[in-house]
Amino acid sequence: MSDRSTGAAPSRLVAVLGPTNTGKTHLAVERMLAHSSGMIGLPLRLLAREVYDRIVRARGPRSVALITGEEKIVPPRPQYFVCTVEAMPLTRDVDFLAIDEIQLCADPARGHVFTQRLLHARGRHETMFLGAGTIAPLIRHLLPGVEIVTRERFSQLTYAGPKKLTRLPARTAVVAFSADQVYAIAELIRRQRGGAAVVMGSLSPRTRNAQVELYQSGEVDFLVATDAIGMGLNMDVDHVAFAGLRKFDGKRTRWLHAQEIAQIAGRAGRFRTDGTFGVTGDCPEMDEDLVEAVEEHRFQPVGGAEWRNSRLDFSSLGELLRSLVAPPPLSGLKLSEEALDETTLRQLVKDEDVVAACRNRERLLRLWDVCQLPDFRKVSVDEHVRLVRSVFEHLTGPRQQLSDGWIAPQFQALDRTDGDIDALARRLANVRTLAYVANRPDWLKSPGHWQEKMRGLEDRLSDTLHERLMQRFIDRRTSVLMRALRVRDEVLAGVGEDGAVTVEGHYVGDLHGLHFAPAQGGSTLEDRALRAAAQRAVGPEVARRLGRIAAESDEAFGLLPDGTLTWRGEA
Repeated sequence: MSDRSTGAAPSRLVAVLGPTNTGKTHLAVERMLAHSSGMIGLPLRLLAREVYDRIVRARGPRSVALITGEEKIVPPRPQYFVCTVEAMPLTRDVDFLAIDEIQLCADPARGHVFTQRLLHARGRHETMFLGAGTIAPLIRHLLPGVEIVTRERFSQLTYAGPKKLTRLPARTAVVAFSADQVYAIAELIRRQRGGAAVVMGSLSPRTRNAQVELYQSGEVDFLVATDAIGMGLNMDVDHVAFAGLRKFDGKRTRWLHAQEIAQIAGRAGRFRTDGTFGVTGDCPEMDEDLVEAVEEHRFQPVGGAEWRNSRLDFSSLGELLRSLVAPPPLSGLKLSEEALDETTLRQLVKDEDVVAACRNRERLLRLWDVCQLPDFRKVSVDEHVRLVRSVFEHLTGPRQQLSDGWIAPQFQALDRTDGDIDALARRLANVRTLAYVANRPDWLKSPGHWQEKMRGLEDRLSDTLHERLMQRFIDRRTSVLMRALRVRDEVLAGVGEDGAVTVEGHYVGDLHGLHFAPAQGGSTLEDRALRAAAQRAVGPEVARRLGRIAAESDEAFGLLPDGTLTWRGEA
């Protein structure tokens, strides 16, 4: 990997900037595949997996590696590397390098990582940064001579105002900012509209993909999501409805910035198909200035990039701590707030045993390496620090590794698929932590064994979570019937010998002679769907029976003592 500070020959340096849904990531992947080798860094594991799967389809699994904190799929000689930004193997030289969502340089929590890549990560022949137009002035300042390419949106994005949840149009994504709110909205849509798919950043790629497929296939017409859909998740969304305009950013609850609203709203519409956005539920209306900014893609430019010294001094513990707060070397950079890894380090060095264990450079490097363990569980900082301390103590103990006796009991405690949605989500978060441990090259005696076990467990939990989400948020019969009714082609419907009427495999009632008795639905919506589906199924059969009746001889008819007319013995 070229670093501009080494004096290596410069590569083509280009920033491709523009609104959401302008094909920037697609362009980067195409450019990368035009080179003999390449690497792309993405902000989320979900997106990395999406791009990886696409390249596997295009070039085969032996040509591409996937590298994230929790998952590594690395064939013997890959040409291309798809990574989360933090996990990029920067010591590898590649012809092409790209970083997606480069405006995250300004993110308080992760911005310093993106800034480091902006300043130093380079491909031999071409380097491409992708992101919002708001970062353009800062990139020009930090990278003199950079080529700026602006991508325009081909479709219009228009504000549609407030709409009740029960009145939202089909193909709507409802965006909420907490799991509880996502669940509550999905429950309401299930009762009123048949069901919704659910997408949250905490879902594994496997669960996320299965939920998205429910929406993309048309099995459900609604998606309820967190702001995770704002980054790269490409779906056929016509309308984005905000259920709120405030979010908890890890430190405080705040109003969304106009650029954040635009990034999410921009998921509505595709290519030349226009999209709309609005508010729903208890969300306040957007003011005119905000609407105009989102519709016209006009936002305040990014004022500065978060920066943290990446050339740390491991000569002593004191020097390491000092080097972490070294001042930025350039204007346009600002010293990053204390990140979780630094917070964890500062907590750990209050422990005399930890300090005593850091008696040389190698131990300090090991301590800092362990502090990089992400907090997927989100229980508390103290709980996370305790976990990191446990890992460090084992890695600096007599065996210099985590034993099977450390990881096996934790794995066994998680290897179960009972429980509700929240229990499964918590279990998956713990599996992600253990998967990160298993994917460190020298933390375990047999990392490959544990990587395989973690991957299998994540898949089992992901599939179960998908099933639980469907059970809770989708009325399968109503959903299938509503979808069948939207399709103008013939639906799969029939009347059995016993008179049972089915539509697309679902029982909708009974037909006796010319009399139809509909099944009882569990809601007004389901009753309406059953009646409408029954008309599609029963109408042709009744017409056929009427034709037979008209052609019958008198002997086919009878009259019961109570005056009921029968046809071939059937009332």
